[in-house]
Amino acid sequence: MSESKKRVSAKEVKALRDKTGVGMMDCKRALEEGGGDLDEAVRILREKGLAKVKKRLSRVADQGVVESYIHIGQQVGSIVELNCETDFVARNREFLDVAHQIAMHVVACDPQYLEREYVPPEVLEAEKAIYRVQAESEGKPDHVIDRIVEGKLEKFYEDNCLLEQPFTRDSSFTVEQVIMEKAAKLGENISIRRYCRFRVGEDSTGEEKNSVSEEQ
Repeated sequence: MSESKKRVSAKEVKALRDKTGVGMMDCKRALEEGGGDLDEAVRILREKGLAKVKKRLSRVADQGVVESYIHIGQQVGSIVELNCETDFVARNREFLDVAHQIAMHVVACDPQYLEREYVPPEVLEAEKAIYRVQAESEGKPDHVIDRIVEGKLEKFYEDNCLLEQPFTRDSSFTVEQVIMEKAAKLGENISIRRYCRFRVGEDSTGEEKNSVSEEQ
């Protein structure tokens, strides 16, 4: 056994399994690699799990659920389609819970687009023009204006794209990271296909951009 590993107890392995849901042998190896530190073992499992998830992204996810959430007062609500690979996972309580949490997030954060690829070019150009004018009015030198514009554009994506928004239940993760974590734990490709947010009295045409089209 290398110096970076230590002998771990069955109690420690069980504690990590209870915390992550990962198999006993994987938990044992992560604890050994992490020197017995539980938080470090969680990080190791997370990194390995996300690497596996990325390999699954090309797999077809045509099962799942349509989840809805209506906020208190019944003035605003959302519908989310969350996909997975099998109906077995679609009935899993953790999968259903994350679908519901995402529907709640949509109501709370009102994302305008699913991901940055769906932001219309004309919207991006308009935003860039605004940021450039702001930087110029502040007297910023030309050689830093482009960096300022790109930085503000990243913040625009974070504010307006569902997958890049900080998750309402834990802002240390983005929505995309939450989905990938769940995919790693459940062993399937999981993705948001489409969503829509409704508010009483709003023009419905203003909400259509929240849904991914069937062609996409």
